[in-house]
Amino acid sequence: MPADFIDRTAALLDRELEWFYQVLDIRIKLHFGHECDYSDVTELTPPELDDDADLIYSQFIQHYGFNTAERIVLLLALVSRLRPQMLDVFLTRNATFDKEFSEFGGRISEHARIFLPTGETALFVLAGNNLAQRLQYSHLFDAEHFFSQHGFITLENADSANYLSGLLTLSQEIFDLMTRGHIRKPVFSAEFPAKLLQTQLEWSDLVLDPYTLDQIEEIKAWIDYGEILLNEYDLARKFKPGYRSLFFGPSGTGKTLTASLLGKATGRDVYRVDLSMVISKYIGETEKNLEKVFKQAEHKDWILFFDEADALFGKRTNVNDAHDRFANQEVSYLLQRMEDYAGVIILASNFKSNLDDAFTRRFQSIIHFPMPSQAEREKLWRAAFSSKFTLDDNVDLQAVANDYEMSGGAIINVARYASLMTLVQKKKIIAFRIIKEGIRKEFQKEGKTF
Repeated sequence: MPADFIDRTAALLDRELEWFYQVLDIRIKLHFGHECDYSDVTELTPPELDDDADLIYSQFIQHYGFNTAERIVLLLALVSRLRPQMLDVFLTRNATFDKEFSEFGGRISEHARIFLPTGETALFVLAGNNLAQRLQYSHLFDAEHFFSQHGFITLENADSANYLSGLLTLSQEIFDLMTRGHIRKPVFSAEFPAKLLQTQLEWSDLVLDPYTLDQIEEIKAWIDYGEILLNEYDLARKFKPGYRSLFFGPSGTGKTLTASLLGKATGRDVYRVDLSMVISKYIGETEKNLEKVFKQAEHKDWILFFDEADALFGKRTNVNDAHDRFANQEVSYLLQRMEDYAGVIILASNFKSNLDDAFTRRFQSIIHFPMPSQAEREKLWRAAFSSKFTLDDNVDLQAVANDYEMSGGAIINVARYASLMTLVQKKKIIAFRIIKEGIRKEFQKEGKTF
């Protein structure tokens, strides 16, 4: 972003909020029968954006063709974050009934006496008590409107009897983009139970079976060209959006690393969903927790990675009681949510057979990560040690690779152990006996004889 982005954006939003304040003043005057130069809030011309056409806020307005009413709703959602005091007028109490004015809608923040606008508030600002106008403007909150379609502005936590009672909520991503010029990465929490996967390795460091690598290249091709295929070759009506893949094979064979490198190589963020925070014993909670991830991931081209996916995507059970029935409904929800996600989803499991067949039928690829061959193990051994250490003359990595069948993860663990023990001894030469001791420990962990 240009150095003056913040200053110019602040000046632009100052003008927008001043216009909105005038709109609000007109509505209050009209509602209470005070003298006013206007008969409708839309008569007040919104500020021109031409001089700031390069700013993200202006581009957003122009790209989606906001009309005056839509712009007012956007600012109502913005003002509660930028200048909540502008909405203090809605805290006025009705003297006749000694309560807030019902027609204002809204809620009072639990943490401070701040007015939080709802869908009802938006319709009041736009239409007042004009029922015909209220009905006309209510389409702004329909599922088909671009506010909802793209998740820009939504009504959250509405009463079941009245969806307009939902809090008018501007997407955090859109708010960040407009005011900061970039989207902040979400913080791992109960509200977003997923962690960003990162690696310092490069694509060239990936050591896989050639056939496995070819299949991984197919995912990479989809990430690079999938959108072109769907949109420019008129295949969107035939092919479902997104790409779903299953990685299966023993632990330590590179499933997580491959997912990380796919993101790094294609410029996509990879989020590993923490299933311990997603799965709940309470009916319906697992779906709610997972929805928090999918909702934030929409339209961001993230790669979602579910490790040890058996826990969430395992086989459905025979229906013996209500709990089984709800568990199967949970699987059905996951199936639908996976198919609706337009990005890449990768599930990882040690065994393909552990997953429900309904999921496997929907994967574009099912990729086996076998234990590395002798040649691949040798590559992994040679890449595992720092160049600042020297291997003892009696260390024959070709022989080690041939004699000990190990996964890439296990080889890294041995290299870590041998390097650490050598450093503790204040040496720079890694002895073969230390490597063998590391191998023994890895075999012992896996219940193998050495």
